[in-house]
Amino acid sequence: MIAAGGVLGAEARYGLGVLADETAVSSGWPWATFVQNVTGCLLIGAVMAVLLDLTAPHRLARPFLGVGVLGGYTTFSTYAVDVQQMLGDGRAATALLYLAGTPIAAVLAVWTGSAAARAAARAARRRPHGHGGDRA
Repeated sequence: MIAAGGVLGAEARYGLGVLADETAVSSGWPWATFVQNVTGCLLIGAVMAVLLDLTAPHRLARPFLGVGVLGGYTTFSTYAVDVQQMLGDGRAATALLYLAGTPIAAVLAVWTGSAAARAAARAARRRPHGHGGDRA
């Protein structure tokens, strides 16, 4: 299940990388990697809140989604290589901003995803179940 999820996550990461490649080259900032890691962390916060706090998931849901799909989608190894390349190119200030900014944004994204999922679950529990009105 982890491997199958990893394939899906890696394919999504590759697709986003292809779409964002021109931006990364022209801006000097590795946008694809940054967006992949931050959105992956946002999703992992939401998914884990749902799987661990809000439902009784299948025992393979967490390994498939959390470790597989989102582990394959995020790429902190590429983040490390990006920092190394920026330092090698003499862009120390950008490298340090990226080095510090990515984990800060990632942790905030996990918290935001988790909080949003829990808030949505609370709102859903408060909604009345009859959505169609009275039927005769």
